[in-house]
Amino acid sequence: MTIELRWLLYTALFAGSLWIPYVVGVNITDFPGKGEQFVRPPEHRGMRPWVHRSFRAQANLIEQLLPFAIVVLVGHAAGVSTSVTRVTVIAFFVARVLHAVGYISGIARKPLRPILYFSGWLITLIHASQLLLT
Repeated sequence: MTIELRWLLYTALFAGSLWIPYVVGVNITDFPGKGEQFVRPPEHRGMRPWVHRSFRAQANLIEQLLPFAIVVLVGHAAGVSTSVTRVTVIAFFVARVLHAVGYISGIARKPLRPILYFSGWLITLIHASQLLLT
């Protein structure tokens, strides 16, 4: 497995696990009807701030993962692997972990959180540039 695919897999596993903080938050939140079958929790915006932020952190990662994954997979199919593509997949993973941790904890406020989000897009463009220039 290439470095690019390995780190894309790590990112996908991370994205697939980001539901956990939200579900934990929902389950420790008291709301009318809790404990009854088929009662939906209240809107996430009405829960504790970190629960709402955890919902948004996962959505933000999913928004960026699809385009990034397509770029990485196109590069793999084309046989493009450079030092830049290897660094960008690691950088994307790190940026997305920092974004999620900072967002859920509330530590990453403006301008840090938007910068971390923007970095994912920029990293995707840098990775794609390697495919287009090769």
